Amino acid sequence: MLVTLAERAAACAPAACGAVTTLSYEEGGEPGPAEAEPPSAVTHPDLAALVDVQWEEGEGPIPTAIRTGEPAVAEDLLGEERWPAYRTAALAAGLRSSTTLPFRRDGMTVTVTLCGFRPGFLDEQTRTAATLVGDLAAQALLRDHQWKQARTEAEQLDNALRSRPVVDQACGILMHILGCDADAAFALLRRRSQRTNTRLLDLAHEVVRTRGRGFDAAFPAAGTR
Repeated sequence: MLVTLAERAAACAPAACGAVTTLSYEEGGEPGPAEAEPPSAVTHPDLAALVDVQWEEGEGPIPTAIRTGEPAVAEDLLGEERWPAYRTAALAAGLRSSTTLPFRRDGMTVTVTLCGFRPGFLDEQTRTAATLVGDLAAQALLRDHQWKQARTEAEQLDNALRSRPVVDQACGILMHILGCDADAAFALLRRRSQRTNTRLLDLAHEVVRTRGRGFDAAFPAAGTR
């Protein structure tokens, strides 16, 4: 979707020579990249270097827009002093100006950066069109993210419901062979899982499969470590 957004944003701005889009999530309660290099898309390969230098330096119009939630505009990069590394890379690529628009939605920030070969290339009408495209894309990305979260939570719940009977059965077997209560049996099972780097569910299946045979030696006596 980021690729499509970049292409459509560039199409909205005939004077732009290309576009960059990024997607990031809040970290530590503040809007910002949750990863070293959040997902991004560019309409021209040369623009990828402009994204990289901003993440590496931690400065530039994209980090600024993410942090403040406000557009970050460089009308003429020849006189730009806020982001020296970005300025150098952009001028080397032949750019003279850029505008980065942020779109925040429920802990998620999408940015759209339009780049130009001449200063002040972005007029108000073009910016309005790009803003509309970015806003619609941000809504779509948020819905996609929420759907994936809901699916993951449903899968985790389903796995938990499926594994609970097996774990309970394994605990019952350990209670019988070790003479301990349910809490102690589960604690022993979990500790054994951690020590052997074995999934708790896999270990529980093994206890059930063997009916606990041999586990009286593998597990410490109840009430001990």
